[in-house]
Amino acid sequence: MTSAEPRSRVAIVGGGIAGLAAAFFLHDQDVEVTVLEGSPRIGGKLRVSEVAGIAVDAGAEALLARRPEGVDLIRAVGLADRLVYPGTMSASIWTRGQFCSLPRRQFMGVPADFGELERSAIVSRAGLHRARQDAALPATARDGDVAVGEYVGARFGAEVVDRLVEPLLGGVYAGRADQLSFEATLPALARASRGHQSLAEAAASLLAPPASQGTTGGQGQPASAAGASPPPVFTTLTAGLGALPEPLARASGAVVRTRATVRELARSADSWRLTVGPTAAPERLDADAVILALPARPASRLIRPVAGAADAAAALAEIEYASMAIITLAYPVAAFPAPLAGSGYLVPAVDGRPVKAATFSSVKWPHLAGGLHVIRLSVGRIGEEAILQRDDAELAALAAADFAAATGVTGSAVDTRVTRWGGGLPQYAVGHLDLVSRIRACVAGQPGLAVCGAAFDGIGIPACIASGRLAADQVVAYLESRAPRPAR
Repeated sequence: MTSAEPRSRVAIVGGGIAGLAAAFFLHDQDVEVTVLEGSPRIGGKLRVSEVAGIAVDAGAEALLARRPEGVDLIRAVGLADRLVYPGTMSASIWTRGQFCSLPRRQFMGVPADFGELERSAIVSRAGLHRARQDAALPATARDGDVAVGEYVGARFGAEVVDRLVEPLLGGVYAGRADQLSFEATLPALARASRGHQSLAEAAASLLAPPASQGTTGGQGQPASAAGASPPPVFTTLTAGLGALPEPLARASGAVVRTRATVRELARSADSWRLTVGPTAAPERLDADAVILALPARPASRLIRPVAGAADAAAALAEIEYASMAIITLAYPVAAFPAPLAGSGYLVPAVDGRPVKAATFSSVKWPHLAGGLHVIRLSVGRIGEEAILQRDDAELAALAAADFAAATGVTGSAVDTRVTRWGGGLPQYAVGHLDLVSRIRACVAGQPGLAVCGAAFDGIGIPACIASGRLAADQVVAYLESRAPRPAR
């Protein structure tokens, strides 16, 4: 492209981490990029604010360090010196009124060591006896995708699913093991299970050998070289992951607009037209390519009128979302009858507690330690929307009372923050990978259109960044394909 030729224009609809990452990966291309975010702020589920004067994430508070995308992007925008790592990743299960150590050798709750499972006391003697049958059972047939609960339950029994697998999956997806896709939520284990009769052996094949286990709690750690200390599983920023969106937006060089809701998307002969803003005063914006970095249902509504996009719109509309809330509390350290140990605890849904997970933020992240303990309590699973109808004060009181029942903390929190994530977590139901294939196949037929975000290839930050890079690469390939070729 010569300097006399107009630069191609790319519009990115959605200013969450996937959309901002896509903008960043376009910054060294000769294109004009505009990010359109409908809300008053960018960052999506990355948000930070103060609780008792301490900067604490209100959304995602850690990213997986062993996937390179997140750490690499943080380094690329100049924040490498602000990366910090957990002081502990040792978690517990609070069930039947007691704390049980999470077995070190397990992969997202799927046990790899029955001796450890027995010592944890998470399952009953009868449940342990049933789990041990995995070693002798014939291979469980799997014709296509199945629910995690169905497959794991066939190997270990329902109690392992309810007391161990469900809490871990619920902490990530706010979903149910009997609905979530084995292939989409546990892809590494799904692949490994095809080569092992025993699911425990498949899980063990994904973990470091026992002699090289570090102090991180063994939560789904991949195998590493024998005798080597495994690298940290998670990382964050000293000011919280919510501090990432603004420098990322600046580094992208894109024009970033907030309160810019895209209401319509239409395809013309060689470009796209976006209708932005209120219906009373619409703005028309033309672009050569468009990236939709939106939750599935808003994306479905935008592309439904586009000719040839009906199948993608229908598939997007099938992806359900769970709502949740995070209640952040600050207590004096002296309010606890005993020192807090570990990074927090998970609660099985079968116990019927309002809090599904607690993170001891000021223990997990040493840089937050001081005279106060900062605690994050997660409330809400799919199907539990009624509990989220309470107002902030009532929801916080309910969560605090449940936390006090678990830990014995006395007195009231010195500060409280309630953050609601309505429809915040996409559910990777059985058949999710087929839905994603349908969406991408249909979108590929729309010149200059790409999609990215948590609805597709993983809900973690590195996965969303990878999704943004893929969308950026697809747009670049399209723009290059239509560039005029020099005459021979």
